[in-house]
Amino acid sequence: MAARATTFYGLFLTSLQLLLTCHVTFAAGGKWDLLLSNVGISAMHMQLLPNDRVVMFDRTNFGPSNISLPNGNCRNNPQDAVSKIDCTAHSIEYKVESNTIRPLTVQSNTWCSSGSLRPDGFLVQTGGDRDGELKARTFSPCDDNECDWVEINNGLARRRWYSSNHILPDGKQIIIGGQRQFSYEFFPKTTSPNVIDLPFLAETNDRGEENNLYPYVFLNTDGNLFIFANNRAILLDYVNNKVAKTYPAIPGGDPRILAFRKRTFVKALDTCARIKINDEDPQWTVEKMPRARVMGDMTLLPNGDVLLINGGSAGSAAWELGREPVFVPDLYHPENPVNSRFESLNPNTIPRMYHSTAILLRDGRVLVGGSNPHGFYNFTGVLFPTELRCGVFREVEAYSDPPSPALASGKGVSFRFAFAGFWLRRAEASKAPRCHLGTRCSFGLRLLGSICVKFGVVVVKVGLGHCG
Repeated sequence: MAARATTFYGLFLTSLQLLLTCHVTFAAGGKWDLLLSNVGISAMHMQLLPNDRVVMFDRTNFGPSNISLPNGNCRNNPQDAVSKIDCTAHSIEYKVESNTIRPLTVQSNTWCSSGSLRPDGFLVQTGGDRDGELKARTFSPCDDNECDWVEINNGLARRRWYSSNHILPDGKQIIIGGQRQFSYEFFPKTTSPNVIDLPFLAETNDRGEENNLYPYVFLNTDGNLFIFANNRAILLDYVNNKVAKTYPAIPGGDPRILAFRKRTFVKALDTCARIKINDEDPQWTVEKMPRARVMGDMTLLPNGDVLLINGGSAGSAAWELGREPVFVPDLYHPENPVNSRFESLNPNTIPRMYHSTAILLRDGRVLVGGSNPHGFYNFTGVLFPTELRCGVFREVEAYSDPPSPALASGKGVSFRFAFAGFWLRRAEASKAPRCHLGTRCSFGLRLLGSICVKFGVVVVKVGLGHCG
């Protein structure tokens, strides 16, 4: 018991010393870092996997990419209008820890497909364009660089392009909508029936506008699905195939979903709307954003804030139809009072227009890639060249490399604090899982014992769990 107390006391002093000796700096407004100048493809889609790797992919009929398939392999598809024989990759795996990539082989067109992770960590990606419209694909995470895409022919019952997937409590995925598809189905397929009509999708489809593609889908706390398309929403009881609730339209009537407006370059909307979907009488509240934005990406951060990033401020989606890139990210604080919820952060220098992406990494950084508003890879003589660069944005950065303390076990452990606003990334000799942040101004350090040491706004816990 005395030895354990001595060990605990030593750890306590070591942790306190780390806080007192390290130089912690905070840079308001965030920071941009370029990770790789060329990942070989334009990252139209990205998905973080449980093993801290990211799968990226674009489309197979863009023409040859900038990264070759391994071992001299080639994709042979006589139906491809662009590259019937293509020896280049259109999907890659990005390893966060080493900042390296490796090519993957996807056989069918994943352009504007949709997907979600299964409970076991497998990525399921369904649909796409042309030869990919009825396909399902799976990717099983691995650490030996041997895993690759597996394709399932006729994995879908209906053509799905611009549809939305959501994982369900039983592990299945529901696949909703898509271009000219006013229905939903399940993967893996169910026995009866597998395709169910959803009139709401037809009702929200403005002819010639295609402004209900990629409907927003969220699993509600009551087990039903909140589905938003165009400017309206419903609560769907997918078990009994009926609408449980219909919500009012967003005031103003403007569509809030991907739209194609040919050669108009109209100014994008500069408002956003929010609703408490479980209120007895739910109503939309419309707020003004710091700037107009279309084709942007919204990333939910671990502390509940929402990052708005990428896109343009005029025009629309589709080839060559976007204008006026938005370089400034905006942070939305949902708990703040109205008119004080938005915070503008430091700008990027890379236009991220149509087909750009942003996802949250486990260390709190936001990975940003893609942008290709052209029918093919196009790097010269165009307004916004195809973008192969990949970078990260971090809202706040504070890091230090203190000396390596010697723990009671005799093993030297080195710590690197990479405080990206929300999470703590800890690298140590044993590959322990990363710690989570409880709030924007505190983080927990998993060691031994049970004391929280507070130093300014930084909280380190010497013990299991997290400091509040």
